[in-house]
Amino acid sequence: MSARDWIDKDFYRELGVSSDASDAEVKKAYRKLARELHPDANPGNADAEARFKAVSEAYGVVGDPEKRKQYDEARSMFGAGGLRGGFGGGGAGFDFGDVFNQQGFAGGAGAGGGGLGDLFGNLFNRARGGGGPGGTATRPRRGADVETDVRLDFVEAVRGATVPLRLSSPSTCDTCHGSGARPGSSPKTCPACGGVGLVSRSQGAFAFSEPCRDCRGTGRIVDDPCPDCGGEGVNTKTRTLTVRIPAGVEDEQRIRLAGQGEPGRNGAAAGDLYVRVHVTPHPLFGRSGDDLTLKVPVTFPELTLGTTLTVPTLDGVVSLQVPPGTTSGRVLRVRDKGVVRRDGKTGHLLVTLQVAVPTDLPDAAKAALETYAAATADFNPRPDLTALVQKARQT
Repeated sequence: MSARDWIDKDFYRELGVSSDASDAEVKKAYRKLARELHPDANPGNADAEARFKAVSEAYGVVGDPEKRKQYDEARSMFGAGGLRGGFGGGGAGFDFGDVFNQQGFAGGAGAGGGGLGDLFGNLFNRARGGGGPGGTATRPRRGADVETDVRLDFVEAVRGATVPLRLSSPSTCDTCHGSGARPGSSPKTCPACGGVGLVSRSQGAFAFSEPCRDCRGTGRIVDDPCPDCGGEGVNTKTRTLTVRIPAGVEDEQRIRLAGQGEPGRNGAAAGDLYVRVHVTPHPLFGRSGDDLTLKVPVTFPELTLGTTLTVPTLDGVVSLQVPPGTTSGRVLRVRDKGVVRRDGKTGHLLVTLQVAVPTDLPDAAKAALETYAAATADFNPRPDLTALVQKARQT
């Protein structure tokens, strides 16, 4: 992607959010569009596939806080027709390349080369007559990162799982091996820009450069394009990967697979694949960090008199001793029945005891409770509240 493309494209509009949207809003919009437009959900729909690629490209920029900052700064400086070229004449000593390098501009989505600082530095230097072959247009560019989603059930997330992923994403063309030219032919250096990808023009005291129209800023001309990729060197493929999800992964956690993203350009490394995990809740168990949680209903006599409970774990069942006089809501710990940590240690199972109150009592049970209530009439379970009520009545 040329610098002018990176500035002129409205990535916020592609995602359907405003330029001041929060990171969470940007992420939510991307994930919604990605699900709707994914090629697997729209087989044979070329328009949906094109929109999917555009949305992924947009999120690759504004979904990254650092790239988003650079994108916003570049658009504010160049998008409104502000600083568009290097000064000639008396302004020739002002190096715009230094300005961009100091700003730390890192380039477009997935860029891994010199970025906007180098690209615009070449643009302005060439406008002053200092440019030459070998510009940024022909430099290697790292491939863009790709993100996909996978859903696991609760037990798989705790124990780990191996899952197949089916991805539709840009990949290096197998026919031309990324050159863009039909097999047996090769791209040639663009004669209009000398392979730089930029051409310069002068208007009075000002000199400025812009992407070469003949080669679209690539610095190369493909006279005989590859029939499979149309000269782009990249086409969309569907591939299947087998991914090992580590034990203990949490909901919304991302797993990074190095080098499994979009291919790089001009020999650069491929981007990375990020697998976002969604965990389906368990009907009984919950999770708190490396500990599993479980709520167990008990009766009032079981808490008052004590008992032994049989409770489930993810591996089977265990016996749990409830001491006499245990209060409702107390948490008992079953050691080493939680999530296995990365360091080899294991979390625990935390069992919360909750009194279950019957909604309908037979006469015998009701009579027994009334007898119990009379026998324990001197027991006040709310001494602090009773004191506050008496104080309030006196005032």
